[in-house]
Amino acid sequence: MFPRARSRGLASGSGTGTGTGSGREIRASLVNRRDILQAAGVAGGLCVLPMFSLEAAPLKYRLEPVEIAAGAWMLVGVDEAITRENGGAIANITILDTSEGAVVVDTGPSKRYGMQLADIARALTGKPVVRAYITHFHPDHVFGSQAFGAKALAAPAGVVEGLKRSGDDFASAMYYLAGDWMRGTEVVLPERILETGYEDIGERRLRTLVLGGHTDSDLALFDERSGLLIAGDLAFLDRAPTTPHADLALWQASLATLSGISFSKLVPGHGPAESTPRALRQTADWLKSIEDVIRSAFDRGLDMSEAMGEPLPSWSENIALARYEFERSVMHFYPKLEADLWPRVDR
Repeated sequence: MFPRARSRGLASGSGTGTGTGSGREIRASLVNRRDILQAAGVAGGLCVLPMFSLEAAPLKYRLEPVEIAAGAWMLVGVDEAITRENGGAIANITILDTSEGAVVVDTGPSKRYGMQLADIARALTGKPVVRAYITHFHPDHVFGSQAFGAKALAAPAGVVEGLKRSGDDFASAMYYLAGDWMRGTEVVLPERILETGYEDIGERRLRTLVLGGHTDSDLALFDERSGLLIAGDLAFLDRAPTTPHADLALWQASLATLSGISFSKLVPGHGPAESTPRALRQTADWLKSIEDVIRSAFDRGLDMSEAMGEPLPSWSENIALARYEFERSVMHFYPKLEADLWPRVDR
């Protein structure tokens, strides 16, 4: 197994495509782009600056809820990396109806997305959102939280710590990648801290599972009423998993835990919802495959660029972004292998 993952500067979130470099360096190179975009919002329209121009993004995300169970819907993320075309809307979001109000799982990539999510949840359920669960701290899942406020947000302590540690750097990277979609977006820290156990909201009993592996703290939710298992980014389906903060051994253990739950349908963080455990098996197979390929390349003395060209298993040909995410995983894991397995020359 690879050594336990260690964070090195700004490691990108799901699909951000910023696998290397320091978040502070990115912020400096952007000439405080976030503040510029915020200022542009005062005047509206096109803001022309000496160094670059900023074009106003479309006013709305194209969000179409799909019913996945009685009183439960999913907003399907696109199988792409974060771009200015998709505004970062690449993650799946779940909406649940309860007698106490609407519940959402993850809040999307921006304040603008979160506000649309709040409107959709109210339209579907006839009630405002009373709880917004955050499955992990990657930006495509968390930056819509302003629409709900800190008191409505619930997450494990490790997710909150991750946001404290990396939230501002993620915000700067997202402003760079998604541009005007991010206008007004700021980090909001959840006030409700979750542990493994149960939460009753209206007639729904939600089992909260605090796990890890995709990041150092990942939340999964099991709705006992509908049988929905909402796995967050612990599970990907037909889209290659991202690994900037991954601990592969811990991730595999979490997948084994989720495999022991008898669910009616599984909602992955990315990819379609299905009534089979295919997402859990496919994610486990992908993690094992890239671990074997990367470790073999390292042991054979290949450099990083050579390792990126190594062949992937034939079954991955139908996995979206397979080569792209494999190359990013090489960038994430090669420095860890070098740090842990090469001798220190300064000792």
